[in-house]
Amino acid sequence: MNFEQFLAQKLDERKAQHRYRTRKVVESPQDTVIREGGRELLNFCSNDYLGLASHPDVIAAMQQAAGNWGVGSGASHLVNGHSEEHHKLEEELAAFTGRERALLFSSGYMANLGVINALVGKGDLVLQDKINHASLIDGGLLSSADFSRYRHNDMEHLEKRLKASKHGRKLIVTDGVFSMDGDLAALPEMVKLAEKYGAWIMVDDAHGFGSLGTGGRGSVDLFGLNQQQVPVLIGTLGKAFGTFGAFIAGSEALVESLIQFSRTYIYTTALPPAVAAATRTSLKLLQAAEGRRQKLKQLIEMFQEGCANLGLELMPSSSPIQPVVVGSDKQALQMANDLAQKGCWVSAIRPPTVPEGTARLRVTFTAQHTPQQVEQLLDAFEYALGSANAS
Repeated sequence: MNFEQFLAQKLDERKAQHRYRTRKVVESPQDTVIREGGRELLNFCSNDYLGLASHPDVIAAMQQAAGNWGVGSGASHLVNGHSEEHHKLEEELAAFTGRERALLFSSGYMANLGVINALVGKGDLVLQDKINHASLIDGGLLSSADFSRYRHNDMEHLEKRLKASKHGRKLIVTDGVFSMDGDLAALPEMVKLAEKYGAWIMVDDAHGFGSLGTGGRGSVDLFGLNQQQVPVLIGTLGKAFGTFGAFIAGSEALVESLIQFSRTYIYTTALPPAVAAATRTSLKLLQAAEGRRQKLKQLIEMFQEGCANLGLELMPSSSPIQPVVVGSDKQALQMANDLAQKGCWVSAIRPPTVPEGTARLRVTFTAQHTPQQVEQLLDAFEYALGSANAS
């Protein structure tokens, strides 16, 4: 079998499983209504939880900074790409998270790979939740450390893994809010286990920042945990912040260690300074967005009540991520198409992103949605259910 035949066979297998991924070309900015393929759809699959991606103040900040700083940063942070805008943003993120230092990365994926590989290696142990984000899993697998996964949010199983470990260094890695289920990690119980067994905790709170905690400080803040209890905190800027990139927040020693040893930081061109400037504006808006967070909560509760009335199975989530479990891959795709016919864009999530038999429609809300738009989504789900029953 030659190269092209091998690839064609793999693609045919993916299509037969109803798991073939395709890209849709968006013809408008991120908003509650988005244009794709010449049609307008209500957007229920964006992670722009506070509606800041198209906020006029954030746009203006980026435009002005592009005029002042140009477009590209020119080099990595350790060469000459670390601008004043980057530095001020890091200082502001440190203050926001209540930590000594913060460090910018080009993306959440690069932050997770770089941090894990800088902290552990051969002879160490990485313990991860079964449904952690792919970037966390990949970071653990690439680290050369012994790698083990515990059942989702099962602290008894985690303790068994810790108790059996003879490793000197043990790193527990978890999402703060799980991206495909929408539920929160059991962080208070995890902290107790880490203290008992001498482990470190790393939390990727990509989906917690903005929507949870005091001033949108995320799940770690929601549980009242500090830098000593959760020494490694990761955040992404492309979700509730509405911009792009990622950061790690922690102690002076942690940040200086990452500057020295994190390959995905050292060998990557810095974010454009204009993106950093836009994020400084969005950070101010995010902290002051209590009204938006309250509205977001109300929309989520409205959707949950409507789903209960329709008999739809939701996962136990209080976050803006509200997955509707369908089961089969084929049915998830069909329901997504039915929802689109009624003017709603909702992503069908299938294995291997989620476990076998748990294909789902991943509904995400932003503070910019209206109650009327949620009603339209519920009407679309009622139509999709009727269509599924008829077939």
